[in-house]
Amino acid sequence: MSTSGLRPEQQTSDVEMRALLEKAVAALPEDFRTVFVLRAVEGMSGAEVAECLGIAEETVKTRLFRARRRLQEDARPEHRTLAALDLRVPLSRCDRVVAAVLHRIGGRQDSPERSG
Repeated sequence: MSTSGLRPEQQTSDVEMRALLEKAVAALPEDFRTVFVLRAVEGMSGAEVAECLGIAEETVKTRLFRARRRLQEDARPEHRTLAALDLRVPLSRCDRVVAAVLHRIGGRQDSPERSG
């Protein structure tokens, strides 16, 4: 995502919000974080995540719900807009988190094709 068209204060705010979001996601329990990253960041479907992790699709839904709830609860009142972010937007430094998730699930490079 290009930030060249944004005012400097908006760019700074976006960077701060992304840092807060990254920290909050990193603090999630591993099971919640894994599902959250695969669903909200990588854009995988619930069925794809369930198959990838070897868990029921209902478990994926429950973990995603709980992860989002924790992110909302953990956001300080002055940063409540964190909960309103579109979490499908690529994050500036999410590669490290995604790499850790992929490593945890066996470093699978052959993930099923996802439709746009």
